[in-house]
Amino acid sequence: MSVQDQEQLWGGETTRAVANFPVSGETVPVPVLRWLGRIKGAAARVNGELGLLDAGVAERIAAAGDEIAAGKHDDQFPVDVFQTGSGTSSNMNANEVIATLAGEGAHANDHVNLGQSSNDVFPSAVHLAALDEATNDLLPALARLEASLAAKATEFHDVVKSGRTHLMDAVPVTLGQEFSGYAAQLRLGQRRVRNALPQVAQIPLGGTATGTGLNTHRDFAAGVRARLAQDSGLTIEPPEDPFEAQANRDALVELSGALKVVAVSLTKIAQDLALMGSGPRAGIGELFLPELQKGSSIMPGKVNPVIPEVVMQVSAQVIGNDTAITIGGMQGQFELNVRIPLIARNLLESIRLLASTARLFAERCVDGIQANEAGCERSAESTLAVATALNPYIGYDKASEIVKEASASGRTLREVATEQGVDEEVLEEALFLRKIARGNDL
Repeated sequence: MSVQDQEQLWGGETTRAVANFPVSGETVPVPVLRWLGRIKGAAARVNGELGLLDAGVAERIAAAGDEIAAGKHDDQFPVDVFQTGSGTSSNMNANEVIATLAGEGAHANDHVNLGQSSNDVFPSAVHLAALDEATNDLLPALARLEASLAAKATEFHDVVKSGRTHLMDAVPVTLGQEFSGYAAQLRLGQRRVRNALPQVAQIPLGGTATGTGLNTHRDFAAGVRARLAQDSGLTIEPPEDPFEAQANRDALVELSGALKVVAVSLTKIAQDLALMGSGPRAGIGELFLPELQKGSSIMPGKVNPVIPEVVMQVSAQVIGNDTAITIGGMQGQFELNVRIPLIARNLLESIRLLASTARLFAERCVDGIQANEAGCERSAESTLAVATALNPYIGYDKASEIVKEASASGRTLREVATEQGVDEEVLEEALFLRKIARGNDL
């Protein structure tokens, strides 16, 4: 539906913004718009309680804000996300829509925006949207993927395979150990995200234009925070310093950095799984990944690691988003960062993409992975790096000679070692693959 076809609830400022910013065709993220509605509704109720706003007008404004928060008017926010850097156009858009819904006696600036400025309200909505989505969507999705990887670590506890460093054969490990490492990456990723959220929970509401709190009641911000916290179940805090909170978006940059680390972890895991599942005959062939769809329009029977490929593409996007957020964060000048819509767009996209992809990765890939035990055994038996276990018995130099001969001749390490006089009992003790893989934990 085009802007012209909609039942128009907005006013002249929104119309001008639509005309001024025909950039991407993409609007401000919906979670931000809905949090604007929540903030406006709570603000009206608090201003009514403080005697600053007629009780009837306050409740009509609050009811309109509630409708926006519930998603009933998402189509009334047509302003492009690439707009004035403070988000003023979207704040005015919200003010106009709410004033129209509230009816006679409700003024967009004098009443809906009472005690507020775009400079404190819009970044507050961005912070709370990010806090909400990360807490209630992303973290559960990452926990789901961690659980899936941990289950495979248990399932593959005794499956011995070749380790690899520098993409070259290394001493044996177990498949379970590898998956345990993957689960730990997700566990640490969740911790990094959680550690960033207390800073995101500090919102600049109450600072109005520059952090001084001009034209707002001294009890206004605390009252709005309390209402929002009660309604959402989120912990919402005042800023440690109102001028820092107004001038910088460092907390959002920090959260984005944590998301980038999660994306790096997911890339590593997805790459490993795709490589271990490569084949079935000419690849590594240590895993069977779920076969979801045909992998080629020309090669019969080919199946590709489609979910790991999606994970790697999404991770690349999140890392790119973080770069844009970092640049946006560093370009704040004096009392206000004016790259907030850019930061909001990329941060909310990263949270959404990582959450949906983590669930997809768990459900459509990791849960269905099976060990190719024959392939794992073959790689474990083939790696010449098991000669490392001979070092305590025959020394590094002698073990190196055996490896070189075995590699050159194509014979097994055991055959060459026997030929060169290594005692059979030593070989049985030293080349016990499960002991090599599990070390002291056998």
